[in-house]
Amino acid sequence: MAKKALCIGINNYPGTHMDLQGCVNDANDWADTLGARGFGVSKLLDDQATKAAMVAALSSLISKASKNDSLVITFSGHGSYQPDTDGDEADGLDEALCPYDLQTNGEALTDDEIKTLFAARKPGVRLVLIADSCHSGTVTRAAKAEPGADTRPRFMPMGNWLPAKDLPKNRAGKLAATVLAPAGASPLLGAYSRLLGDLLLSGCKEGPNNFSYDARINGRYNGAFTYYALKALKTLKPEASYADWHKAILKYLPSASYPQSPQIVGSDTARKSKVFA
Repeated sequence: MAKKALCIGINNYPGTHMDLQGCVNDANDWADTLGARGFGVSKLLDDQATKAAMVAALSSLISKASKNDSLVITFSGHGSYQPDTDGDEADGLDEALCPYDLQTNGEALTDDEIKTLFAARKPGVRLVLIADSCHSGTVTRAAKAEPGADTRPRFMPMGNWLPAKDLPKNRAGKLAATVLAPAGASPLLGAYSRLLGDLLLSGCKEGPNNFSYDARINGRYNGAFTYYALKALKTLKPEASYADWHKAILKYLPSASYPQSPQIVGSDTARKSKVFA
């Protein structure tokens, strides 16, 4: 049984004016934690995490895995939307992860594309997805700051990277660069499979006006979810389950400074399985 992980962290989004500060630290922190638990870890940081590189790394990780292998994928960066082109989204928008070259290349990594990559896995491959990015919303809401804290939602409005001709229009016929969708999900949830025993941990709820925050805590930048998830992990007993871990995270989040509610999605079996086994 092999244990492998891919940790992605993107602070720098050239041309979007929406850079973050805690995502590379997140990826390094996840990589250190997973490495200490016996995982072979690959990382994509900032300019390494182009869309092509993300697709190649995900494809390699998944295609090489065999029955009973454990895979962990972490993503820290912006989430976004783009207009749906195949008619499978009720709200007309595909959820997407934002690669480093989002604006310069003009392409996000959509939930449809991620689902195709995940569908290539062999039977019996176990997959844990950890998403520290926003699923939906606008950038108009900000958290209350506490001393030493800095807050920024990890959501990329479509108008910051899509050309005007590709943006949807609102009911008034005007461009809807920061459209609020009636529903929204993590792109990793779109690729998640309950049937195959996947488990998803995410920094916030699904749907509009839910955010994962970029934060500065004790003088260091991190995702608020990543920081407290790893803090909670250190308190767990060796045989603790993912359900135990999620319960421990909820002792810290939501808070006044970071009003986000971390989620766990998975079958009872997946939730009760040992963390990073």
